[in-house]
Amino acid sequence: MAERHVIVFPPGEGGGRRVQIGSETLGTAYGLHDLAVFLERAGLEGVDDVDVADSPLIEWHGGGPETWEH
Repeated sequence: MAERHVIVFPPGEGGGRRVQIGSETLGTAYGLHDLAVFLERAGLEGVDDVDVADSPLIEWHGGGPETWEH
C-alpha cells in the first residue's frame, strides 16, 4: 500500500469525494471515517480518522481533510 498513491478528489455535488488508489476508484467518501474504511479494505490496516487526515500517502485535491461540501 505504501508505494501506491492515494488521491481524494474535490467534493462533488452531493458533498462526497471520490477516492482513488493508483488507477482504481475505491468509492465516494463523505467524511474521514469513510476514507479510513476504504483504505483498510485496500490493505492498509489499523487506520483511523486521525491517520487519514495526517497521512503523507494522501494527496488532497480541492481542499484538505476538513473539506467535504461543494
